[in-house]
Amino acid sequence: MPLRTSETSPQLYARIGGAIYLAIIVLGMFGEAGVRDRLTVSGDPAATAANILASPLLWRFGIAGDIVVHILDVPLDLIFFVLLRPVHRNLALLAIMFGLISTAVEVLNKLNLLATLILLGDASYLHSFEPAQLQTLAYLAIKLHGYGFGLSLVFFGCECVVLGYLIARSGFLPRTIGMLMGLAGLCYLVNSFALLLAPGLADLLFPWILLPSFVGESSVCLWLLLKGVNVTSWQKRALQ
Repeated sequence: MPLRTSETSPQLYARIGGAIYLAIIVLGMFGEAGVRDRLTVSGDPAATAANILASPLLWRFGIAGDIVVHILDVPLDLIFFVLLRPVHRNLALLAIMFGLISTAVEVLNKLNLLATLILLGDASYLHSFEPAQLQTLAYLAIKLHGYGFGLSLVFFGCECVVLGYLIARSGFLPRTIGMLMGLAGLCYLVNSFALLLAPGLADLLFPWILLPSFVGESSVCLWLLLKGVNVTSWQKRALQ
């Protein structure tokens, strides 16, 4: 059946989804590599505090960028549901539920980054603490954010596995892309459970364990943005 309007076209959803996914990846890398990795000094609360106090606006921009990412997560999940429900509606819905839980955990986790700024502030109620104590507590909040992020990736990893399966079975997106997305999810799960159960192993695996995840997500993002879906195949699945 030919398409009547561009609004009904899965190709439009695919291109919008690819653009949103690209924005999420770029903003996510800014927050992690451009802000937190730049300002946080591993094992040194005093140096970390000094860096944050020297660039408080950058720290705030990092948090704001993360919030924008989580806002964009919601329409992206909806687009994945619209695109993949012809393959299996219930599994597509399951993937979105995993994704929304992951997003909710990540949003709540931003309180740890805000707590860092509060602890390093000059409020009068903080004067009962020694500067070194406040610096340590601020550093602890950053560490807790890392663990919170790991928890969110448990649910996001599950989402990626389900999305990968649906993409591989779709017929209107490349099977290879689906396999890469599934592998991305498995790597997220291994990384997160290693962080929870065997931190020493997690240190050995990181960051290499997340390289397949970056490749898988980037592949889906770029394919949706540049190629989109096979509309004829999508319509056939939708009519089944």
